[in-house]
This record gives sequence, C-alpha cells and structure tokens, in this order.
Amino acid sequence: MNDLTLETLRIEALGAAGDGIARRDGRTVFLPGTLPGETVHARLMGKRGEALAAEAAAVLAASPDRVAPPCPHFSQCGGCAIQHLADVPYAEWKRAKLVDALARAGFPDAPVGALERTPPNTRRRADLALRRGPGGGVLLGFHGRGTDAVTDLATCAVLDPRIVALFEPLRVLFKRLAALKRDGSAVVNLLDTGPDLLLRTDGALDAPARGLLAAFAAAHGIPRIAWAQGTKLPETAAQLGRVGIALGGTAVAPPAGAFLQASPAGEAAIVAAVLAGLPAKLPPRAAIADLFAGLGTLSFPLATRARVVAFEGMAESVTALAAGAGNAGARVQAVRRDLDRQPLIAKELQSYAAVVLDPPLNGAAAQMPLLARSVVPRVIYVSCNPAALARDAQVLAQAGFKVLAATPVDQFLWSPHLESVVVFTR
Repeated sequence: MNDLTLETLRIEALGAAGDGIARRDGRTVFLPGTLPGETVHARLMGKRGEALAAEAAAVLAASPDRVAPPCPHFSQCGGCAIQHLADVPYAEWKRAKLVDALARAGFPDAPVGALERTPPNTRRRADLALRRGPGGGVLLGFHGRGTDAVTDLATCAVLDPRIVALFEPLRVLFKRLAALKRDGSAVVNLLDTGPDLLLRTDGALDAPARGLLAAFAAAHGIPRIAWAQGTKLPETAAQLGRVGIALGGTAVAPPAGAFLQASPAGEAAIVAAVLAGLPAKLPPRAAIADLFAGLGTLSFPLATRARVVAFEGMAESVTALAAGAGNAGARVQAVRRDLDRQPLIAKELQSYAAVVLDPPLNGAAAQMPLLARSVVPRVIYVSCNPAALARDAQVLAQAGFKVLAATPVDQFLWSPHLESVVVFTR
C-alpha cells in the first residue's frame, strides 16, 4: 500500500485491550500503540468484529503521556500492550478497569483502593513458545499480538532475570532435540528450589534426548524437567532433586507446569487483601471454604485464621495441597471437586463463615447463583478477568450483597489484564 491509503484519525480513548480507539464514519476503529488525544496517520487493516482494525503508520501529534517503551521487543511481542503510556495514567487506566466492572455489576459506588503494583523483572512464570525456523534454528519467545508468529526474545522487561538467562541455553538445547519438529513450548516456573521446566514438543522424546535433558538440568541448576508430546499428560524426563515452594509458609511440591501467582509481590498483595477481607472476629470453630484452591496459595494463609476446606478440580494440585497440609499439620482439608460441573449447593455452604474463591479466567458462573442463595455472610472473590467479575458480581448484587472493599492488583505488568480482590457482605 502507498501513502494514498492512509487516513488521519484522532484517538479518543483507550480500550480494554490497550488499543487506542478512534471513530470513522460512525464505526469504531482500534489502533494498537496509540494513546488518547493523539492524531495519527492510519492504515485500515480490515474488520475486527463489528469494528475496524488499523495500524498507525505515523503519530502526527503525540500525547504528553507517551513514553519510550522499556523493552526493545515491545512493537512486535504480544506479551505487553501498553509500555508506551506514562506510569500515572497507566495506573489510573488499570484501576478504572475494576471501577467499571463493579459499576456494570450494580456497585457504582464501590470503595476501590489504589492499584497494588508489581515491579518489572519479577514475573516468575513464563509460557514460552518454540518454533523451529529455517536452517534448524529455534525461535523462543511470545507470540506477536493477534498473530501466530513467534517473537524471538533476547530480553524481557517483565520476567525475572533467572528466566531470561535460560532463553539462549533453551534455544541451543532445542536446536539439538529432534522431538521439536516445528512447534512446542517451554513453561518455566521459578520455585524456591530453582527453575522448574515443562517442555511440550510435537515429536517423541527418545533415550538420547532424555540424556540431553538430564545434562541440561545439571548444567543450569534445574531440579526437574518434565516433558509431554502435544497435549498429553506430562511425564518426568529428568529429575536431579526435589521441587518445592512455600505458600503461606507451608512447603508444597507443585506438579510440573502448575499454576502459580505470576509474581511474589502480586501474590503477597492478593493474600493481604483476602485476609483483610475476613470478618474481624470469627467464631472459635469457624470454617472457611476456599474454592478453586489450586495448590493452596490462599488456603494456607487462611488457615492462620480458621479451619479451611479447599476445593480444587485438578487431581495433581489436590494431591500436592494435601501433602503440604499433612506435612505441616496445617488446618487445611483438600477436597477434589470440579466446581464448574458440581458447584457447592446452598445447604453445603451454610456451615462456612466465609467463602473465598479464585476462579479461572472464565469466572464461576455455575457457583455464583448458589452462593447468592446461601446464608454465607462474607464472600471474597479473587478475579483475573474484570468481564467475568462483572458478570459474577451482578448475581451477588441482585441478592442484596454490598462491596466492603475492592483492591486492584497489577499482577500482569504492561498488559491489559488485571487481578483484583473484592470483598462482598450481605
């Protein structure tokens, strides 16, 4: 396309995904990398749902809030969306996501606190894409925004440097692994015992390759490397030592690729907000239900206040949680239960002084109506998706709950995602 195809557009707002929003002939136009108040030369790229997608070929008048992105990969990598916005308006935009979600749910005057911040270079979990390129080399990084292309990363302003330090060694390793035919992934969790790797490839792992993995683990201080072909269940390919992480002071041995809160600071902020949301005085024999408990990130801190029954659907996580509780003598009972298919009914909920839930991205649609019909006096909802939170919180609003406190947590720095903790009471 030549410059005759460019149009001049003015950016009016910042969308939920971090894109600038303009208007053209009454239609919404999304422009990544632009900011409110800017005038840009834009090239239309096609439809995006009912709206239009465009790219900014040039910024004619920049916003005073525009800053230089801290990462050299920002324009290509899809991991971050909003590094070009100054810190103060960025924090306001993130906090507004929670304000808007609660207003849509029926809580227009909810007391929303200041944004809890996560520092750069502290994210301890990464799901890195792998792709074998021309000549047998390997690309390693995140997918580009809205594309299947893999951005080959040399650095990252979000991840812990210990993960970044594995980028090049992993490329060298996978260049030698025939199990990577074209596409794969490497999930890295930083545990207290060191990096924990789950590798997925599109080919089989033979005996020599397992030897390569064992040597790689020894060279880089990695206690365990698990492997899976495609979407199959993982198996341990090399284990040189124990794996473990402390959750609320309790040691837990996570399964390979287990979900962790993205950063230590984010986890600490969430735990603090959850504990602060409990009633000041709980009855001597009070119990708390922890729904979608995972490995017990919230269960173990909650157990310092009352007995906890932790419900979780993934068998491996339940096993790890139960073992950690048993070894530490914690007041936590682990129960395997798929809460999407078998939510707790109102009668089961009546014995709990509080319910804490931390559902996955799509929320807890099956559980919320039963919570609303129960007699539980306090519900603490940990959300990673403002849209799902708005839908689920509306059920509580219609049942007469009110919001006591709401804490936005910037767990996913420079991305459009927001974690939050909302305390509801009847």
